Amino acid sequence: MKRLFNDHNIRNVIDLNGAWLFKADPDKSGVDLGWGGGLPCGETVTVPSCWNTHLGMYNYEGVCWYQKKFVTDGGTLFIEFGSVMTQAMVWLDGIYLGDHYGAFTQFDFIVNDVARGEHTLVVRADSTITEKSFPQRYTDWYNYGGIARDVAAHELKGISILTNHIKYELSKDLKSASVYCDIELYNTNDAEATESISITIDDTAIYSGKITLGSHEKVKITTPVYEFSDVELWQMESPRLYTVTAKTDSDDLIDKVGFRKIEVSNNDILLNGKSIELRGVNRHEEHPDWGFAFHTGLMKKDIDLIKYMGCNTIRGSHYPQTQFFIDLLDESGILFWSEIPMWGCGFGEKALKDPDIVAHGFQFHQEMVKYYYNHPSIVIWGMHNEVDSKLECVREFSIVWADFLRKNGGNRLITHASNHPNDDICYDLDDIICINIYHGWYNYYGGSGSFSDWDKQVDTLRERLKSLNLYGTPVIMSEFGAAALAGYHQHFDSGIKWSEEYQRDIIEYCLELFHKTEYMRGFYVWQFANIRTSPSMDINRVRYYNNKGIVDEHRNPKASFFKIKELYNKYANEE
Repeated sequence: MKRLFNDHNIRNVIDLNGAWLFKADPDKSGVDLGWGGGLPCGETVTVPSCWNTHLGMYNYEGVCWYQKKFVTDGGTLFIEFGSVMTQAMVWLDGIYLGDHYGAFTQFDFIVNDVARGEHTLVVRADSTITEKSFPQRYTDWYNYGGIARDVAAHELKGISILTNHIKYELSKDLKSASVYCDIELYNTNDAEATESISITIDDTAIYSGKITLGSHEKVKITTPVYEFSDVELWQMESPRLYTVTAKTDSDDLIDKVGFRKIEVSNNDILLNGKSIELRGVNRHEEHPDWGFAFHTGLMKKDIDLIKYMGCNTIRGSHYPQTQFFIDLLDESGILFWSEIPMWGCGFGEKALKDPDIVAHGFQFHQEMVKYYYNHPSIVIWGMHNEVDSKLECVREFSIVWADFLRKNGGNRLITHASNHPNDDICYDLDDIICINIYHGWYNYYGGSGSFSDWDKQVDTLRERLKSLNLYGTPVIMSEFGAAALAGYHQHFDSGIKWSEEYQRDIIEYCLELFHKTEYMRGFYVWQFANIRTSPSMDINRVRYYNNKGIVDEHRNPKASFFKIKELYNKYANEE
């Protein structure tokens, strides 16, 4: 996948982005017609892209096919997809490689004995939403279709390195780290092979040895612990990154890691032992011109605007965002909350009890952890968003997911975003309690029409936490706000909904209240930019956009942007 740095120096990686042949399949007949062996015709499109930004396909839901010809030296190929919306079936030279369900997470295939020369890669992408879909049809974003992120073919040689999770525990004084690696290896040879393996952090060798694998054997090994001294911490103001290079005789894998400790204590969130207030925004990785195939230059612009506003954190709503974007956050010192695409208002009780849907959710968590483990900026894993967390079935799978994330997700805080502040039964599973509510905007989903009801909500929540013996668990207001139509002003009366002034005033009221509330340690304004939503959303979605962005969909600021900048910088100066 496209990274902010070269993740291979030895391995040859063939970039498969760019021009692909494309053909819609509205009657879903392509498999029977043999299109896996090659498309009979089509038009040229670019990848990554989403077909719902193509002329004439704005609301197309269903199947489309993609074809790419490329040249390789052959041998063993590792074919890698960043994201296909939503179900992918993949063929190479007419041979079916397999399928993958779920947008926003990476998947890959290993193919052996590939001949030298030209080859044809074919992908069937299906965005059809069914009762088993994850997410469900009712979502507050648009379910685009297409190959939305990078595609590449890696030429693997000898014993190759597939993944490397850099694991560590900092000493009490945070000056040294006990480091080891969980590394996944694959032998591309037709016979048993032995190769040297080494791992370095910058110029420090932390492991060297030899590994023997059988023909086409895949294994995971754990290296011995190395005591890494004189550690420079990854901190928001100075995000020190170390380069970790894993090498065999035939292959390499390069990543970045930052040493830091995130924890909670007595109503507080601590980063490297220092109390922090999380001041952030929710961000969708979506744009009206590209959909979810988000441009890397715009990623940098988003971060620049968010930092300029005084944010120290971003919530990735409501799905894992691209590796390149998280690399930028690692480098910028901005904290990130990563979650899976489970926007709960669309999941009814029947869906929440469906074992297939629950299994999809667990798969998302596994893939999110697998591919995003090393990023120091990710300090929060989000289990789900606004599901009906007063149901016992939700508690049952949340217990499993929280346990998985704690055991496998590294040093992160675990949470879920709840819109049931008064009857949620899952709070005790969280390291931080996160609340979504919209007093002053909605008269439903737990909100009221008057934003003065926020004061009552703050008091009610305090008493509920005490009754549950959870007072002392930090609370984050993870969503709040109001919509505003960009350019719509009410100069003499800011109490007019949809005006920029109304949005500015409700956000100011909330931020000032939350900042002075003793049990709250952060807030994420909903949301950074306007996004396109599903036509199924019928709750105040003018233009079929969620207009709660503090910038519009083209990143032009609204009045609330400048108010947040004023307040966030004031709060930072108080520290």
